[in-house]
Order: sequence, then structure tokens, then C-alpha cells
Amino acid sequence: MGYMEEYRRWLTDPTFDEETKAELAAIEHDPKEIEERFYKELEFGTGGLRGIMGAGTNRMNRYTVGRATQGLADYLKQAHPGKKLSVAIAYDSRHQSSAFAERAGLVLAGNGIKAYVFDSLRPTPVLSFTVRYLGCDAGIVITASHNPPQYNGYKVYGEDGGQVPYPKDGQIIEKVNAITDFSKVRSFSRAEAERQGLYEVIGETVDRAYLDAVKKISLHPELGQEMGGDLKIVYTPLHGTGNLPVRRLLSELGYRHVFVVPEQELPDGNFTTVGYPNPEDPKVFTLAIGIAQKEGADVIIATDPDADRVGVMVKNDAGAYVVLTGNMTGALLAEYVLSQRKALGKLPANGALVKTIVSTEMVRPIAAAYGVKVFDVLTGFKYIGEKIKEFEQSGAYTYLFGFEESYGSLAGTYARDKDAVAASMLVAEMTAYYKKRGMTLYDGLLELYQKYGYYQEKVRSLTFEGIEGAKKIAAMMEDLRQNPPTSFAGRKVAWVRDYQTRKFHNLLTGAEEEDTLPPSNVLHYTLETGDWVCVRPSGTEPKIKIYYGVKADSMQRAEEAAQAVDQAICQRMGVEG
Repeated sequence: MGYMEEYRRWLTDPTFDEETKAELAAIEHDPKEIEERFYKELEFGTGGLRGIMGAGTNRMNRYTVGRATQGLADYLKQAHPGKKLSVAIAYDSRHQSSAFAERAGLVLAGNGIKAYVFDSLRPTPVLSFTVRYLGCDAGIVITASHNPPQYNGYKVYGEDGGQVPYPKDGQIIEKVNAITDFSKVRSFSRAEAERQGLYEVIGETVDRAYLDAVKKISLHPELGQEMGGDLKIVYTPLHGTGNLPVRRLLSELGYRHVFVVPEQELPDGNFTTVGYPNPEDPKVFTLAIGIAQKEGADVIIATDPDADRVGVMVKNDAGAYVVLTGNMTGALLAEYVLSQRKALGKLPANGALVKTIVSTEMVRPIAAAYGVKVFDVLTGFKYIGEKIKEFEQSGAYTYLFGFEESYGSLAGTYARDKDAVAASMLVAEMTAYYKKRGMTLYDGLLELYQKYGYYQEKVRSLTFEGIEGAKKIAAMMEDLRQNPPTSFAGRKVAWVRDYQTRKFHNLLTGAEEEDTLPPSNVLHYTLETGDWVCVRPSGTEPKIKIYYGVKADSMQRAEEAAQAVDQAICQRMGVEG
């Protein structure tokens, strides 16, 4: 069926409500918009759904959410025949999030699966914790993380609290794709679901258990009481879910001077003050910097709307507030966690640190200094969650810390996803630790560079919207595969790693290797100098991302090397620098 036929079906099929039909009727003279909404199904990918909200098969709406949930229900019933099943559901501050959460819960109930649904917005890591805490078979969180306001999403978690891994993700996708008729989605009314005990609202009891679990990963909880009267923290939840849990946690630990950005304190699906609520974007800190300058804050902390990523700003040696990249924060936290575990006699002999393949190599010498093994995984925190599960099952390693360059980290095993609430606590504690030593957090970063070398990492994102954009991204990846680069900025490429074919080839020696990680559309180049470049399409946004990292014996040389590699990348990709 062509997209126009599908469009007309939505206008006439009694499955779809009158509000949906009215929205679609309003675009009848806009063929391009009709095509964008109906040229494909909104893809249920390895993490779930994410897309622009609105009516149509290629949009986030109650029907596509219902279809995804029906597919999940079908998978769970097949995977656990005869079992009394349950699923936890959380949601963020975006438009339609609470409605989508209820819709998912009622579809589960219609399939005889109990839904535990939070009474109001909660961070994504709370959902991950809740799946484990309540012994659920799966979890759903309605969020589009840091995407612009017109987006929403639907992420699925397994019974271990981690995002569903390969190959189970593919099995769920098959079930979702098998549903071609929206009228086949089974659902109860709210009243019927509650009458049958298949829809239960949850809240404070789980919150308390979660906060207690997070507190247990604190290495020096006494620092809050000892330094909390002197330490000044500016915090912004960027209109999202972090506001209450972050403030509550810091207050309970003794941090008495936490200044919240008032304009960004309350939930706002329009993200009015920032538009693009991503802590990776320095512009989101504008209001926070004003308060920090007024109060003389030691650190600025920002969490994204679903509070799984944390952004940090600190004073540099000139007294100006500067952004720490996700790699910088990850390296600081890695050093802090490992060094303090060692100081406290809590560093196991089989300790492990996990990072993604696009994250800084700086943690490799940090881990080596403490006798800890580093594991690399594909981009996406679910792969770090998988490693935690693997370590627990085998007993071969003890998970200590994991992070990714995109501002996510986890220092405990109470959850299986990155946690900005816990990271906010550790950043505050780490800042107090350095302040007690007469240092700023920026001084701590300089200390790491002096100890381990000067590392610089960058990411360049190229955006290509819509149907033509998707074709452009695919063509760029195909060109790189057909015509692999042999050098960047005069540095020869040694290893070419294609994670889609899982074949690795050394251009200098002819050596070949095969990878055991799940297939992923990623190309990674290791240069003869040890520097690296990695290219991958984003799984959640219409972007192709190019990551790269260099190391030098001074900050200036590292910055110069990074700039040279960046210029070479732009030339190779045919874009302006």
C-alpha cells in the first residue's frame, strides 16, 4: 500500500479517533507532509521508538505506541509462557508523555499483563531501578531524552533493568512488525484495568528505595556534612525530571547551598528557555552561569529532561566557567571512583571499567594505574548494562564504573542505565573532595592531564532531515566502505574496523581480525599514532556523527592535532570546517 492510500485509510478507518482524522484532514493539500508522515512505519529499533509527535504511521502517537506495546506483550507472553507478567512504566516531561504511558499500561492490561505506572514524571534511571526492585519482566520509559520539543520516544527495558539487548531486541521488533492492523491492538479502559488489578500507580515507596540505593555508591558521604556548608552548587534540570530527586538527594547528604535555576525548574514540554535541552550544548548553561557568577558557585550541574545525562561547568584558573565534556567528566569520575576505592581498601583485584568505543582513551592509563581492566563496547549504554550482567553471572570481573562520551555514566549496579541523579551526587562529592584539598574541579582535571597525558576528543554532527537526509547518510557510509580513507592529517590509518561486517583489517600489516560484538553500522579507524576516528549514523536523530580523539605531550599540541584531524575529516566528508 502506498503512502497516499495509507493516509486515506487513516481518514476513514473507524479505528482512528476524530481528533486524529481532523489533524490529517488539515494537511490534505500538503503532499510532502503527507509523504513524511506515511512513507514508512515509525521504526521500532533496537532501543524502541523515537520520532516527531503527530498523526501518521511515521509519527509518535497513541496508535504507534499501542502497536509497539502490543508487540512487546506478544513477545513477553511467548518468552514466558504461563507466567504472571508485569511491566514498570515511567515517563518524562514531554508533551503527551503521561498519555502515552497510560496508553502503554492499558494495552498491557488488555493482554493480561500487570502495569506499574508512576504517578508523575520520573528519571529514566529510576525506571531501570524499578524493574529490578519490583521484579518486573520488562520496563517502558516514555522519553525522547534531549531531542527537540516536537519529539517523543518509547524505550524498552529487560527484566535485568537494562535496555533490551541483541538478539532479544530483534525478537521484539519482529513481533511489533507483525502487527499490520491497528485495530488488533488489545486494550482495557482505565477502570477495567484497575478493577482487574492490572494497572497500579506507584510512587514514593520506590523513590525512597532508589535514593537509598544511590546513596550506597557514595564513597565519602561524610563530605556532604563536612563541606556542604561551604560548597556552592548551581543546578538546572532543564525543565525535566531531575529537579526533585537531585535536590532531595543533595539535601539529604548535607549540601546546603544548591541554587536551582528558577526559569528551568519546572516541567515544560516546550523547553522554553533552551529549545534543544541537551547538556552537551553549552548554550543551555546561559541562565545557570548568571547565578553561578552571582553566588560564586564551585560547580554548575545540568541534567537532561529524562535525567540520565549530566553536564558540568567549573571555574578555570582564570575564574571563568568552562564546560567539561562528557569525556572529561568521565575521566574525572573514573579517577575519583578508583582512587578512593583504593584509599578505602575497597578496590577488588578483578575490577572492571567499561566504556564505549567512541569514548576517551584517557581512562585506559587511569585504569592501568589501579590495576583495573578496561572493556570497550558499542555506542549505547545498554551495552555497558550487558557487561554488568555478564560480570555478575560469570564472577570474572567486578564492575566499578562505566561511561560514554555523551555525558552518561553509572558507578553502581543498582540500575542498568546511565544515571544523572547519581552522577550529580558524585560530581558534588568530587568537587567537595578537591575543595578540601584546596583545589577546584578544574585543577583536578589539569592534574589528570599532567599524570596521564593530554587527551582531546571531539564530535562533529552532520544533520540531514527527512527522506533525502536518510539517503544522504546511507550514501556517506557506503562511500566510506567502498573507498576507505588511508590517512587523516598526514597520519596513516592502521586499523579499519567495520562493526557492521565485524571484520577488522590492518592497512599497514595486512593483519585481519573478526569481532564478536553485535553488528552495528559503525566504522572505526585507528591511526598509526594511536589517535582514532569513528563514524556512525545516530540511532535517535537524523544525524551522522564523526568522533575523534588525539593525545599529545601538551594541551596546545593536543588542540593543534585535534584541529588538524578535524580539518581532514571535513575534507573527507565533503563538508565545511
